[in-house]
Parts: sequence; structure tokens; C-alpha cells
Amino acid sequence: PAVAAAMRLGAVVSALRPALPLLLGLSLGCSLSLLRASWSHGAAEERCLAPGPPAPPARGALPEAAEGRPGPGHEDFRPRIVPYYRDPNKPYKKVLRTRYIQTELGFHERLFVAVLTSKATLNTLAVAVNKTVAHHFPRLLYFTGLRSAKVPHGMVLVAHGDERPIWLMFETMNYIHQHFGSDYDWFYIMQDDTYAQAEQVKALVTHLSINQDVYLGRAEEFIGGDEQARYCHGGFGYLLSRSLLLKLHPHLDSCRNEILSVRPDEWLGRCIIDFLGITCVSQLQGQHYHTYELAKNTELEKEEEEDFQAALAVHPVSDMTLMYRLHKRFSRIQLDRVYQEIQDLQVQIRNLTALTPAGEAGVTWPVGINAPFLPKSRFEVISWDYFTEQHLFSCPDGSPKCELSGASKADVSEIIESAVEQLNRRYQPLLRFSKRQLLNGYRRFDPTRGMEYTLDLLLEAATQKGHSHVLAKRVSLVRPLSKVEIIPMPYVTEATRVQLVLPLTVQDLDFVANFLDMFAMNTLDTHDNALLTLLFIYHPYDAQRVGQVDVFAGVKAMVGELEKRYAEVKIPWISVKTEVPSQVKLMDIVSKKHPVDTLFFLASVWTEINMEFLNRCRMNTISNWQVFFPVHFQEFNPALVYRGEQTASSNTDFLRDGHFDRHSFAEACFYNSDYMTARSKLAADILDRDEVLESMEVFDVFLHYSGLHLFRAVEPGLVQKYTLRSCNPRLSEELYHRCVLSNLEGLASRSHLAMALFEQEQANST
Repeated sequence: PAVAAAMRLGAVVSALRPALPLLLGLSLGCSLSLLRASWSHGAAEERCLAPGPPAPPARGALPEAAEGRPGPGHEDFRPRIVPYYRDPNKPYKKVLRTRYIQTELGFHERLFVAVLTSKATLNTLAVAVNKTVAHHFPRLLYFTGLRSAKVPHGMVLVAHGDERPIWLMFETMNYIHQHFGSDYDWFYIMQDDTYAQAEQVKALVTHLSINQDVYLGRAEEFIGGDEQARYCHGGFGYLLSRSLLLKLHPHLDSCRNEILSVRPDEWLGRCIIDFLGITCVSQLQGQHYHTYELAKNTELEKEEEEDFQAALAVHPVSDMTLMYRLHKRFSRIQLDRVYQEIQDLQVQIRNLTALTPAGEAGVTWPVGINAPFLPKSRFEVISWDYFTEQHLFSCPDGSPKCELSGASKADVSEIIESAVEQLNRRYQPLLRFSKRQLLNGYRRFDPTRGMEYTLDLLLEAATQKGHSHVLAKRVSLVRPLSKVEIIPMPYVTEATRVQLVLPLTVQDLDFVANFLDMFAMNTLDTHDNALLTLLFIYHPYDAQRVGQVDVFAGVKAMVGELEKRYAEVKIPWISVKTEVPSQVKLMDIVSKKHPVDTLFFLASVWTEINMEFLNRCRMNTISNWQVFFPVHFQEFNPALVYRGEQTASSNTDFLRDGHFDRHSFAEACFYNSDYMTARSKLAADILDRDEVLESMEVFDVFLHYSGLHLFRAVEPGLVQKYTLRSCNPRLSEELYHRCVLSNLEGLASRSHLAMALFEQEQANST
């Protein structure tokens, strides 16, 4: 039995031998955990039983609450659930949310810039600052004591009424705190005789923490003062954090009464030091505030010092010309840095691409730019536009040939110059090229990479020995898409009232009932903030018989029924007698009967009004900035599209069974004030030649006589049923031609027309 037991034990040990390390590790871990728990428990008991008040925390340590919970220093980092409670005795009130989440979360803008100027330098140095760096900063204001009679265009000026330097600084700090203290994280103060590298200043604030009180600039010693205290020299600009500005504001009045100084920057520095104990520094959080003091007769074009090239601010700048020269020099330095960075990145891309499975064949041209778009079918092929130095053979109006002018001509000239420059850069000093002629030019826009060009150039190549030879060379160029920027737009709301204007002729009577039904269902029933004005256009013959037979009597009866159904709604109408219903003349009549701040929507009788489009009309139309001309979706002729089959009813099919009518400019959204301004310029141009108005539409008025943005975009929410429009032959040739084209292209698509012809031929053959 003993031998058998020993054999069984040996078998068990041999079976457990692979698991012995795991068992030993678990045992050791459990033992250490129990020991650590007992030590911690004992320390906690001793601390709880210790007599007397608790010891204060060590300096720099955060206090902790009872039961191991985070103390006050951690409260901002813990999520808190605020319970919702509503008093049942109070009436329910709808909570108004902010339009942007940035406002609700309390986000601040990054940088505010204040420029201190004077009446003497407002039209000189301040203008130079505005033209060189103002467009790089998100918000920039000019502060002066007294203002001149005329403020330069494009400058936001704040005048305090006193030219004393200390008073100007005091009022400026008060103004910044009152109007912008809660909106921005950083405040940069500079003088108008300072040149600041805007991009470098913006990059500086992105690397600084907003949780510290920052007083950053060129540190200078006080005259006869404390050796440790420093103020920031105003000529080189200085940066203040929002937290410092908030702490400083309560002490500004005391500083004005107690601190005597001649220089405003010294006064501000002494105020910050005395009341906040913060001195100016030139280096903070690893970031340096580099400055450069400009000497007289400095040759900027030859200045190669490292301090100059790294400077964020240069002072003093004595005149406008010097300011522009500085801007040109620093722009060239920045451009050279960017080009060098691009070259370094291209070298890295080549080296890394060689290690990829595709190898060197995977390198695209130009290096770092997306590869050309590869079409998946013949319908996705991007066509090339042919051009010469004088003509373009793909014109916007559809004509086969037009003169090269404006931006297109400047684009072609710049591309040719760039091609010759690149050739000379590659082959000099062995060869030097000069352009003789552009033989052929091709360009196309690739949305994945930019504008592509292919040029056949006739060049004259000259050698170092003076020999020349004429040759033809083909070059390819790409103008890549640059960084996408958000265009700043004025703030608009969806609460603006829309005034619909509907011109009606005798030919439109069959469609008025449907228009009024859709208007009542989508605006009156939903209480949308929209009104309607009808414009009855009488032919002179019908106007003479209006006492016996009113052709618009049925429409007026329908309007009366709507007003009875909706007691609070009034639908006015205006009667006009004319043979040629010019859109501009009709709009002149309507404009005079409405306030200048009215938002008009010029509609057509085939338009189906809905809330979705009216909101886009409000959002896309900005007073004194932008007008909106939507491109409606025109459904095809159902007799040709379906040929007796059931029509499509789903929302996804209507985009297939129609097209966006780019020939129609009947619908428009604009403000009355913008129309009146453009119309007055038109009146001064044409004088008393009213016949010119018959060849124009409202779109032409805004296009040629206003500086506003014309926003022309497809509008899927503006759908019109198919109908054959009547084109008035008394209109201008261009307007009549556009009307005919709209009718023809609105019949059906090419495939539908082809099937209709095929079926007709089959029917004729049988």
C-alpha cells in the first residue's frame, strides 16, 4: 500500500508540475496584497485617532476631502449631474438655447489686438498697419484720443476724447475689459509705429497656457526703480492674458490717481507690479518674445541677422514706406521658410515611398499632392479646356470661342511666366529660355488636387556662348488647392420675416390655386413668419374691360376665402398695366410700398413654397453682404418620362426625373435696401432710357450695379411641376432665348427623348 500511495503521489506531482509556477505566483501576489492592505488600514486608524486638530496639508499639495474624495482643487475636473426640478406652481417656459454650442460652453476667441494711434498718425502709420497685418488678426481695433474728420476706410476706430498718453492707456484698458474681456483669451497691445509679424504672434499664443497671469513683452528696467521689477516696452508690443486683465481692472482707478508717469507703458507696468505683483518677462513656458530695434538707414533687403529674422515685433517704424518694406521683407523670409519646408517634406516622402509595396512608382507628381482623379466610367471623365493667349475655347455662356480676359487672362499669363521661370531655374547657367509663343494650352480643374495645365511653348534657348535655337517644349503644371479657410460671414437668424412677391399674368391663372394651397399648408398652417403680396399684371386691353370682366376675379375670390379662413392674415395685391412685364419695373413698384429692411422672396406661380426653403432663404440672404438666387428643380414632362407608366412618388426619384433649371432667374431672395441701392446706381447709368429695363432682370441689376456677393446655388427644396411656359416675344432677345431653352431642356433627359423617338420610329415602321 505504501508503494502504491507513493506512486499515486508521484503521478499527481508530475501532473501538477506545469502549473506549479502559476500557483506559486498567485500565492505570492495574494500574500503581498494582504500585507499592504493591513499596513494601509493601520495608518488610517492612527490618523483618525490622533488627538488635536488635523495637520495642514503640505505647501503646494491639494487638500483632500473625507473618505478619499477629491478636494476643491479637483472640482473643475469632475462631471456633475445637476438634477432637473420644475416648480409645478409656475407656468412652463420654453428654454431658449444658444445658436452655437461654442457660446453655450463658454468658449473664448483666441486673440484680440489693440493698436494705439493718434490724430497725427491715423492717416499714415495706422493705415500702413491696417494694410499690412490687420487681415491676419481675427479682431483688431484702433484707439486714439482725438479722431480726424474722416476715418480711413476699413478701420474700426475708438476715440476717447483726450490725447494725454496716460489717459489714452487708462481708457483703452477700460474699454477692452468692458467690451471684450469675456470674449477673448489673449490681448495684444501695440503702437502704430510697430511692425508685428501677425502669424508669429498668433503662433505664440497657441503655445501658452491660459491658466497663468501673463505679462509678456520686451522687459525694460524702470528709471531709478527696483532692479528686479520690469515693464514691457510699448514700442515692441506686449501680451496680456485674460486672467491678468480681469484682476487688473478693479485697480485701474487707483493706478490713475496714485501712479505718476510720463510713458503709458511704464504706467501700466507699474500698475501691474504694485497691485498684482507681476513683472514683465520676455520668456515664458519655453516661448521667447523676440524683438528687434531698427536702426536708422538699415538696408532691410540685406538684413540677414538671426535676431531680425526671428523678431515678432520691430520698432521704431518712422513712416509708411518703411512699414511696407518691412512687410515685404518678412513676407519673403516666411515664404522662403515655407518653400524650404516643402522641399524637406518632399524628400521625406520620396524616401518613405521607396519602402512601400509600390516602391518608387508610388510617388505622385508633384510630390506631396494628391494623385489625379481616376474616372470609373466615361461619364466621370474631366474634360480639358483649350486656350491660347488671346482666346478661350470653352466659354461660360456656351459659345465655342470667346476672348480671354479678366481673371482667366491673368491666370494664363501667370502660368506661362511660371513655366519659363521653372525651366530657367532647372537649366541655368547652361541654357536660358525666353518665350516666343504659346502654341497650345489646356487646363482642367481636378477637385482632388487643383487646376492642371499642359502648355506647348515655342521657346528660344540661348547658351552661354551666345548661340540660340528655337524649340518647342511641352510642360505640365499644377496649381494645387490651398488651405481651406472659413469665410467670415455676418450673423443671420431664421426669425426674419419673408415677404413673398408673386407676379401673375393671364397665362398663370391655371396654377394660382395650387400655389395658394401650398402657401396655406406650409406657411399659414405652420405659423411661419411669411407674408404674401400678389402682383396682378393686366394687359392694356384687359385693363380697359376690368369694370365689366376682371380676368383676376377668381384669384381675388380665392384670396378672400383664405383671409376668412385665417382671420389674422391679410394678402394685399397690386394691379399693374403693361404690355411688357419687365421684372425690374415690377420690382420698382413693390419696393416703394415696403420698408427698406424687408426681405423679399421673388417667387413664380409654379413654385411650391415650404418651410425648409424659406429658412434657407433667410440664412443665405445677408443685408449689405449677399443676395440669393436659387436654382429650382424642374420636373420633366411625365408624358415623355413615364409614357403611361405610374409616376414616381418617393422623394429620391424626383431628383432623377427632372433637372436643375440653370436658365431661370425668376426666384430671388434679397433685402429691399440692397435693391434700392443697386437700383439707384442703375438709374444714374441709364438716365431716362427706360427701354433698357425690358432687357434686364433683377439678377442683372445686382450683378452689374452692386458690390454684393451673388450666391447662386441649386435648391432641392424648391421643386416645380412640369409646365410649358409662355415666352413673351416682346422681351429682349436674351431673355426670350433663355425662356425657350428652359422649355426645351425641361422636356426630358436625353435617354427619355431617345426612347420616345425610338418608340415613334417603331410605330411608324409598323
